[in-house]
Amino acid sequence: MRIVSGIQPTGNLHLGNYLGAIRNWVRMQDDVGSSGGECLFFLADLHAISMPHVPADLAANTREMVAALVACGIDPARSTLFNQAQIPAHAELQWLLNGTARMGWLNRMTQFKDKSGKNREGASIALFTYPVLQAADVLLYQATHVPVGEDQKQHLELARDIAQKFNNDFGNGAGIFTLPDPIIPPDAARIMSLRDGSAKMSKSDPSDMSRINLTDDADTIMQKVKKARTDPEPLPAEASGLAGRPEAANLVGIYAVLADSSVEAVLADYAGKGFGAFKPALGELLVDRLAPINARFVELRQDRAALDAILKAGAGKARALAAPTLAAACDALGLVRG
Repeated sequence: MRIVSGIQPTGNLHLGNYLGAIRNWVRMQDDVGSSGGECLFFLADLHAISMPHVPADLAANTREMVAALVACGIDPARSTLFNQAQIPAHAELQWLLNGTARMGWLNRMTQFKDKSGKNREGASIALFTYPVLQAADVLLYQATHVPVGEDQKQHLELARDIAQKFNNDFGNGAGIFTLPDPIIPPDAARIMSLRDGSAKMSKSDPSDMSRINLTDDADTIMQKVKKARTDPEPLPAEASGLAGRPEAANLVGIYAVLADSSVEAVLADYAGKGFGAFKPALGELLVDRLAPINARFVELRQDRAALDAILKAGAGKARALAAPTLAAACDALGLVRG
């Protein structure tokens, strides 16, 4: 079993990033590694340049994301951790796969329509062919499984279609690429804003009070939870009682995920109690879970040499894994390489 997954390097990492994706990566590392499999996790810096960006921020955010992943539990000794830009084979394989991908397939990708908005003619070609690079990201390493959220299932299906067509057209009966299967984590948390329970927690929200940042200290976390938007009603005894109460549902959901519990179990403990009792308990739980991550993250993000060394070592392992696949694809296409 070989799992491959990437994440765009963004600054201001928050609780939603941790509970929504990074924590599941740590669990995959532990579960897959114990059964003899391997995990490759990468920073998708090539994907990041498909949209307008500030180069200095991209470089800083890439290193900050490495610090966050390691602080959260990704172990570079047990998982391969790297950034795309250090592996030219990602871009090379994307170009090779561009001959197999079809315009009609890419035109059906809903994420391009969402990100380009009303200015489709002004969007970059990189944004349009983004899913082909995603296909290259996983096919390059013969991934057997790829963790995906609901918004990425369509892109993995495209990767499988590209791989199947390439195998059929150029494989001469052999499978050049492994067709990866999706992993949809059953407990992937969807963390919402502390100011608006109907909106995802996001670094782009102008209010810092809307999110718990991984850099927040204990006092800041407690203050943000105390001021989180709620309603005047006490907590219900059953999950159905949270219907129509998005802020209440969000806080209870955060507590349940952090405590490795269920919403039903949390409500069983706090049924009938108001947020004056629940918020301090949630704040203490957040501080307990995030304090070690915060301390390690703050320490690591200052050590640029150590972060670069992690990426360099991971890139060396990734290049070695990628080389046979790229060579096989070139041979299948009839490309002469020295």
